Amino acid sequence: MAPPFAFFSGPLPWLVLLGVTVVMLTIDLKLFARGREPTFREGVIWSIGWLVVALLVIPVVWVLSNADDAITYTTVYFIERSLSLDNLFVFILLFAYFGVPEEHRARLLFWGIVAALVLRGLAILGGVALIEQFHFVIYILGVLLLVLAWRILRGVEEGVDPDKNLIVRGVRKVFPVAGEFHGHHWFVNIDGRRHATPIFLCLAAIVAADIAFAVDSIPAAFAITRDSVLIWMGNVFALLGLRALFVLVEGLIRRF
Repeated sequence: MAPPFAFFSGPLPWLVLLGVTVVMLTIDLKLFARGREPTFREGVIWSIGWLVVALLVIPVVWVLSNADDAITYTTVYFIERSLSLDNLFVFILLFAYFGVPEEHRARLLFWGIVAALVLRGLAILGGVALIEQFHFVIYILGVLLLVLAWRILRGVEEGVDPDKNLIVRGVRKVFPVAGEFHGHHWFVNIDGRRHATPIFLCLAAIVAADIAFAVDSIPAAFAITRDSVLIWMGNVFALLGLRALFVLVEGLIRRF
């Protein structure tokens, strides 16, 4: 069945999706436990709420396009949602490693989500362009997924040091790092010289983790569809509720 009109072609869907993303991120930043540590109950309620919002997108896609696109969006969403759980456990480890105070974690996680959305958007556009130009790229991505699966099966190395990450090391080379936190500020002037704070260093580690996770999540989405709008849409709604899900997972870890 052909769609009633070509909504998912051209720049219009990207502009609409970008506007919706900005609105949703603003709601999450302004209303979800602003200025304080969120409670476990809030994490549960907001996680359910974001899940409902993501599912309400399904009939919208169906009406604007067709049933096939609605099913594709749903599949991509649930795959990216399940893969995002890996992000949460790594973020928890990073926060503990850098000693980020709990009152700063929600805001830092917000910027980590923004960085993830931008990076994945660029990866999706670049990946689609490469696959359309060079079809064999899809097989390279498939091999990459197999290699990642093998590494996961073998297990990760113990004692992984985030300070050895290339992005974190790059930040340390460009900026001296302050020895303590200065509120939520990323940079601070000390003795007339600009220093990066530990929060910014942790953000750099989060961005590095986002890049690593995009390596497996984006090829997995390409196995379902090459529609860049639907892939990014699934990623957007999978990551929007990540802050609430983080509170939920962290609360469960404390309980068990």
